[in-house]
Amino acid sequence: QVRGAPAIALLGCLSLAVELAGGAGPSEDLGALEEFVGQKLGFLLSARPTAANLGREAERLRAFVRQRVETPGVTPQQLRESIIEYIEGLLEKDRRDNRNIGAHGASDILARVPGGGPVTLLTHCNTGTLATAGYGTALGVVRALHQRGSLSRVFCTETRPYNQGSRLSALELRHDGVPVTIIADSAAAAAMRERGVQAVVVGADRVAANGDVANKIGTFQLAVAAWHMGIPFYVAAPSSTCDPTLASGRLIPIEERPGTELTQLGGVLLADPDVDVWNPAFDVTPHELITGGIITEWGVFAPSEVCQAL
Repeated sequence: QVRGAPAIALLGCLSLAVELAGGAGPSEDLGALEEFVGQKLGFLLSARPTAANLGREAERLRAFVRQRVETPGVTPQQLRESIIEYIEGLLEKDRRDNRNIGAHGASDILARVPGGGPVTLLTHCNTGTLATAGYGTALGVVRALHQRGSLSRVFCTETRPYNQGSRLSALELRHDGVPVTIIADSAAAAAMRERGVQAVVVGADRVAANGDVANKIGTFQLAVAAWHMGIPFYVAAPSSTCDPTLASGRLIPIEERPGTELTQLGGVLLADPDVDVWNPAFDVTPHELITGGIITEWGVFAPSEVCQAL
């Protein structure tokens, strides 16, 4: 509920690895163990339909398990251990990809700034260590700029209704000594105008073939404000978020969440409990508003080119 798609994919796989390491699941039958893994992955997929990399990693893991099951002489214990090793490999790859995303994004942003920085950024939701295997995507760009001594400040939207920005992103950045300021979601446009924001960097859960992007609700309005202000708007995401099977963002499934997230806080009513609520967890930003580009582990691409290039 508080993390993005990369985290859901990784944490879901990690929880499976922990269960397997602890002896969960059938221990004597390969087919039963394969079915156990498939059931766990199916439950994971139902939790986050918007995320592209979630489905892709689940299918890859299913294929890996099937291949191992068909390998002559493999025992249930060997299958269990190989699944754990496979998932541990996902962690290392994610960290490596995130650092590459950070480096590419930092270089591209600094190349646009007169004098080469330092720069002031604005970000949304949580895309850092708590949302990935480590370092982060959009927050990876923030960290890379900070490590180069080229970051002046980053503004974090609170990211209602779950406050991933104020509860998670700001916490991470404070821990790392990064200069961070929390703002209300409704203060974003004013911050762009009054606080010298030079770029907006957000994450993504899915990128359609034309470069439209699904991300945490509120991203679309940030892109509109940045476009009006002439501020570069970037999306930082691993190549696994690209979904060339969907022609545009209109085809991306959008998860909707319980209305109580808006009407209650810690069990305390904030609104009429019977009021009608629309609570989408994500929105779609049209590719033409992503003026900075989409930052991947392979470089920075124009939105319309990213899925083709990768």
